[in-house]
Amino acid sequence: MFENLTQRLGKTLKNIRGKGRLSENNIKEALREVRMALLEADVALPVVKEFVEQVRLRAIGQEVIGSLTPGQALIGVVRDELTRLMGEQCDELNLNAPAPVVVLMAGLQGSGKTTTVAKLAHWLKDRQKKSVMVVSCDVYRPAAIKQLETLADQVGALFFASDSTQKPVDIATAAVSQARKQFADVLLIDTAGRLHIDEEMMNEIKALHAAAPPTETLFVVDSMTGQDAANAAKAFNEALPLTGVILTKTDGDARGGAALSVRHITGKPIKFIGVGEKTNALEPFYPDRLASRIIGQGDVLSIIEEAERTVDKEHAEKFVGKLKKGKGFDLEDFRAQLVQMRSMGGVVSLMDKIPGIDQVPEKAKAMVNDKQMSSMEAIINSMTPHERRFPTVIKGSRKRRIANGSGTKIPEVNRLLKQFGQMQKMFKQASKKRGVSGLMRGVKGRMPPGMRF
Repeated sequence: MFENLTQRLGKTLKNIRGKGRLSENNIKEALREVRMALLEADVALPVVKEFVEQVRLRAIGQEVIGSLTPGQALIGVVRDELTRLMGEQCDELNLNAPAPVVVLMAGLQGSGKTTTVAKLAHWLKDRQKKSVMVVSCDVYRPAAIKQLETLADQVGALFFASDSTQKPVDIATAAVSQARKQFADVLLIDTAGRLHIDEEMMNEIKALHAAAPPTETLFVVDSMTGQDAANAAKAFNEALPLTGVILTKTDGDARGGAALSVRHITGKPIKFIGVGEKTNALEPFYPDRLASRIIGQGDVLSIIEEAERTVDKEHAEKFVGKLKKGKGFDLEDFRAQLVQMRSMGGVVSLMDKIPGIDQVPEKAKAMVNDKQMSSMEAIINSMTPHERRFPTVIKGSRKRRIANGSGTKIPEVNRLLKQFGQMQKMFKQASKKRGVSGLMRGVKGRMPPGMRF
């Protein structure tokens, strides 16, 4: 997300470095580039105009303080204004109502609404430790009801059955009653979508809202529709008292215009963003962190939080203990790090949050991907325990067996062994010079993205 905007802004802000003062003249060209970058990102024109004007007012004449260059000072102004534009802070779900807390999900057909219901159920169970029930009021698409039932089973949520012969209002009221009987903390109501906004759909969802008064009314919208996403959110906001927006498919949107336009046009906060197809690919929306990612400063806080939440502390302690006893870094340890990186959302998700990633050539970034990581894990899985502990025994016939077992080719096995050999050598050198604590400091900045202990 924001890949194109990040690259364009990065080049623009580079060009202004080296000046002793930010003035009307040397910032004029930069602002023109910023304006073009935002328009190319499909940000709504009124939003672009206001944003650029606010940056201009704050930046012109601003003195460079301490060691900051004018480019860095302008970056600070742009980051602050991006944060303000997207909402200043993370707006959390209101879960402080009597159970069951009803959350009504609205949106157009194809926005990823049903999948998002499952993702939100997973997030509520995993992060908030809530018991969740889901129900579908989409009586026009029996397949949608079946889809939600399947997804509910995957994420461990309670499912309230419904069918196409029932009325949506009756389904909703019955679901609220059942959620209360089963002591569910939260009830997520999936509603019918349409290909476009029409009066019939709006009347139906208004009736649902009245029948099962929700604590949260969330509008689910496909971020890849750009300005249309903001306009659709505005139309729904006029019909319903929306409390927030969920942007889906942000992992496939290199422009990001919707995220920058929705808050300004609707006045409603973005509460979550969908960052992938898996049921755990939903993140709370932090405007300040996303603003940092847009200007190439990364999102280290999110990486740390994800690591703290998913890291296998027991394995990490065993690994450190193993090094203290003088035992080396083997392929079992390497595989554990690949698994850890996958649990943190995958290498692509992590790379997007690493500071300065916009400066890395596209060819280099393309070489490191989740598919490659999965292939490396499959290769290690095809080895015997002895081979993982002593990789030097892996020769010709063993390589062929490992390649066949993992569905790869011998050159890929050779590449993995070479990469592992380099990492093993690095561990040995650092350990001899500085001990375990020094090794950890030395390795910290040199491991592949996400591979941290």
